[in-house]
Amino acid sequence: MSTSSWPVWPALIAALLLALLATSGCAVWRIGQARDLAQRSEPLQHAPADAALRLLIVGDSTGVGTGASDPRHSLAGLLARAYPRLHIDNRASDGATFARVIGQLEATTGRYDLVLVQAGGNDVIRLRSLDDVRADIDRVAALARARGGRVLLMPAGNVGNAPFFFAPVSWFMTSRARSMHGFVREAAARHDAVYVNLFKEKADDPFAQQPGLNAADGLHPSDAGYRVWFDELMAQGRLEPVLAPAAAR
Repeated sequence: MSTSSWPVWPALIAALLLALLATSGCAVWRIGQARDLAQRSEPLQHAPADAALRLLIVGDSTGVGTGASDPRHSLAGLLARAYPRLHIDNRASDGATFARVIGQLEATTGRYDLVLVQAGGNDVIRLRSLDDVRADIDRVAALARARGGRVLLMPAGNVGNAPFFFAPVSWFMTSRARSMHGFVREAAARHDAVYVNLFKEKADDPFAQQPGLNAADGLHPSDAGYRVWFDELMAQGRLEPVLAPAAAR
């Protein structure tokens, strides 16, 4: 096979995946549900007059809180409720890849006590070059470190376990998600950030075992799902003592 034929492979793979999605039970209504949830979602902002700490959130729909019944039940909302004196600037947007998160960080001025990065799912699903994804993740980690005293990298979990996907597409998505998480782990080590690991194999993943943790589209977390993520963030990030000054007086 000549090297000139290689550029067609991404298009062929994408076409194959789309065909598999259409024939493996990933119904059109799920895609519509995902679109509707994204259109209704809104990133929660929180600006208390007596703020003790400042948090910047950047990322994709998981940072926005898509899938939650109300912004108060998103991860940002749960943080605001638990820590009412925590100022939250949320720059996340639906559909963002790590490349777009770079833009979110570059457009942000000021210094924050914490920066939370929630991204990765779109890089996996859209079949972006893994080399590009690795480079973008490293750039995001560096920019986040320049803007925050404590950086938390929290990519979406094992996308292949989402009810949205069926085998064999789910197996491919799991492989890509595993690679993406490896890149985030490496970047966190290089830039002195905290890697919050949500990746689990199917047998150990609560999102695969408990349908109620998933939103109606089978792709985003539900209210209960964001609560699980909140608990993971607090535990793995060891945030309770860090956020203590922002608790209610």
